[in-house]
Amino acid sequence: MYVVVLAVLGLNHKTVAVDIREQFAISEESAGDGLHHLKDQEAIREAVILSTCNRTEIYAVLRDEKAKQDLYKFFLTLSGNSDAKEEYFFYYTGKECVRHLFEVVSGLDSMVIGESQILNQIKTAYTLALSEKATRTILNTLFHRAIRTGKRVRTETQISTSAVSVSYAAVKLAEKILGTLENKKVLVFGAGDAAELLVKNLQGKGLKEVVVTNRHPERAEALARKFGGSTVPFHGAVAQAEDADIFVTATGATQYIVKSWDVRNLMMKRKNKPLVAIDIAVPCDIEPDVGAIRNVTLCNIDDLQEIVENNIKFREGEASRAEMIIREEMDSLEERFTYLSTRPVMVSLSEKAEHIREREVRRALGKLPDLTEEEKKGIEHMSHMIIRKILREPMIHLNRYAGTEKESAGKSAVTSLFSLDVRKGDKHEG
Repeated sequence: MYVVVLAVLGLNHKTVAVDIREQFAISEESAGDGLHHLKDQEAIREAVILSTCNRTEIYAVLRDEKAKQDLYKFFLTLSGNSDAKEEYFFYYTGKECVRHLFEVVSGLDSMVIGESQILNQIKTAYTLALSEKATRTILNTLFHRAIRTGKRVRTETQISTSAVSVSYAAVKLAEKILGTLENKKVLVFGAGDAAELLVKNLQGKGLKEVVVTNRHPERAEALARKFGGSTVPFHGAVAQAEDADIFVTATGATQYIVKSWDVRNLMMKRKNKPLVAIDIAVPCDIEPDVGAIRNVTLCNIDDLQEIVENNIKFREGEASRAEMIIREEMDSLEERFTYLSTRPVMVSLSEKAEHIREREVRRALGKLPDLTEEEKKGIEHMSHMIIRKILREPMIHLNRYAGTEKESAGKSAVTSLFSLDVRKGDKHEG
């Protein structure tokens, strides 16, 4: 049971194409500004804004079910785009909202199952909302639990451990064969986007040196500059690679540009020092016989695709284990949410009792100036215990009635009996 309307409104890679997602992206500046002025939105009590390349979502606590339209207008204002179709968006409330967030933070709702970047993105979104005082008890409780769930999924399953892109699979393969990529050198044949992405991933693992070769020297130089590397002439490039650890080929050539005979001669010069040859060109750039040369590991695009497909299947299997964790966390969170509706009454009752206790203890101590510090502490402790025992039964009944048809009557009875100002207790929701 959720005590107010907990909702998420958004669009993602499943509902719209990338060009539409870009139109409705919310910048960090816009999100911060909107959260800072959230108090102007009477129907929206709390909010967290998540905007990434694959999704833009607003998680909110709404005044009532009619406030969906207010949340929709808030979304459009922040994105600066009023040209929206209803089918662009999804809208979930209550338990489905919680499930959606938990699946997002666990990487189950991503384009690539198990991707880990989303967890940090959600942390960042929540931190921004927290800094703008746009969250209170409900979203604080929800996002703390969501982040915990995301961490559990990544530590208790292997959903994020296997490579599911061709370039990253190539990097993991090179790392496995060479032991480490730190202080290694790569010779890149080609200067297109595919080669650039692969080298970027290699550098992320500590690659020391990049050498680029291309039929068009100016293109080789442009790519080399991006990585602080150097170039060599295209013809005879293999013969100059005595100290290279990795070959990357990604050209548009229609015939082999790395020949078996040239690699055999190279391996003699380098005394059979291990070489990893990664061919991501279609058609292939490297002669297949290269793979048969001692201490040379050849991997082409088909090999990498097979690795990726197997890893995707593995991640899908781990996703079922992640779902079990999500169900556990949802059940635990639902139980906690059940008691939030009685919290203001309980806070108000506790505050009133504590105020009376402090006042009466102060009066008593004023009439007993000769008490020792130990005796004063004894009176303080005794008064605390008296209040605790008096309030025990009302608190038990309020908790017992939470989420049942008796909840409203129970809260009214306690509020009336103790003359409580429950609005005072509301301030403790944040």
